Amino acid sequence: MGQHVIKMPDVGEGIAEAELVEWHVKVGDPVNEDMVLAAVMTDKATVEIPSPVEGIVAWLGGEVGEQISVGAPLLKIEVAGDGNTDAAATPRPAEPLAEDEDAPAQPAADTRETSLKEEPDGGGEAQDAPVSARRQPDKTTSPAGKATRDRSLPAQTRKEGDRPLAAPAVRLRAREAGVDLRFVRGSGPAGRITHEDLDLHLDAGARPGTAAARAPDNRVTDFKVVGLRRRIAEKMQVAKSRIPHITYVEEVEMDALEDLRAALNTRKRDDQTRLTLLPFLLLAMVRAIREQPSLNALYDDEAGIVHQHGGVHVGIATQTRNGLVVPVVRHAETLDLWSCAAEIARLAEAGRNGTATREELSGSTITITSLGALGGIATTPVINHPEVAIIGVNKMQVRPVWDGAQFLPAKMMNLSSSFDHRIIDGWDAAVFVQRIKTLLETPASIFIED
Repeated sequence: MGQHVIKMPDVGEGIAEAELVEWHVKVGDPVNEDMVLAAVMTDKATVEIPSPVEGIVAWLGGEVGEQISVGAPLLKIEVAGDGNTDAAATPRPAEPLAEDEDAPAQPAADTRETSLKEEPDGGGEAQDAPVSARRQPDKTTSPAGKATRDRSLPAQTRKEGDRPLAAPAVRLRAREAGVDLRFVRGSGPAGRITHEDLDLHLDAGARPGTAAARAPDNRVTDFKVVGLRRRIAEKMQVAKSRIPHITYVEEVEMDALEDLRAALNTRKRDDQTRLTLLPFLLLAMVRAIREQPSLNALYDDEAGIVHQHGGVHVGIATQTRNGLVVPVVRHAETLDLWSCAAEIARLAEAGRNGTATREELSGSTITITSLGALGGIATTPVINHPEVAIIGVNKMQVRPVWDGAQFLPAKMMNLSSSFDHRIIDGWDAAVFVQRIKTLLETPASIFIED
């Protein structure tokens, strides 16, 4: 038997290291040639590492979340033959001890991490909890010194909807203690609640009006923030700590645009993408940027330089299973409505299935964020650093609108937009959003060239 060492490959892009975001195998697993062993992330692109050989996994070179240098050993596989390294020269990791079925269970405090990982989502008591931690039957004594019933024995219960039976004195005590007798088990005939039953209920620490049998869930599950979620966290921290945000919210009447969108969709060709709101909003932003090019910019706050771009490269914030990514519609100023819709759909799909390239996920100069039907009434979007503006789309809903004489139903939508207040004054932010509002409320003007 020999050993084959797989090193962190050079995945291009001029990187020196990559973050290990997922293991697909563990020590002792058999692997086949071309089987995916691990996934690493560079910037926002995830790369899968396949196995070049067949064998048994002997060693893993890091934990999820670690940065692995290009060329460093990633994992080692025992193979038939000589392999590409000397297996005897490499220390083998200690093999886990086989569990002794007759060995006593360890205290729960010593196995906290394991029990959290292996315990089913439904919860419940750990099977290996120490005897001292298990609930033991105990007897209590009433103020009169009489032994009461065993706590572990089920009390007689009443049918759902039946009025609990109790003496007036018991009802008075329960009312003063804030206890709902419907949740107290009675041990007397026909489920009658006695003073002793009420004492047991209060001794159990039940909150007023709740069932005593409902135990608190004190589990804590820890997980490491890695991969795309870690990069999102870092980017959000930079944006909020370095950019003084100003958020401006304006409502837009959408009836005319929705009528136009519906009419165009009924006439579209089979090879054309169905129109959503986003292509119209993107083109309206392009028109507004012509009048205020300072909004289409990146601010290098370390150098004190604003890079104002001529090309409009619009990031489209897209939710995926792993987190938020921002594919970029490049040179939106060159696109018509249908090509814009097609490019948005293509990039959104690539972002969701993880096939978007690094070039498609970088280089934006202004961003659109939308939560679709979950968009809420208003939001405070975080600027995509180092950009200076982000346009947020909220959900559309029919609301009464005053036309000067009466209230009429109208399709309304709020735009929630944030700006870097170091570069964009409140007045300029308001002018920009108002211009977009005008274009969306009179959608034909989006397509009229000046």
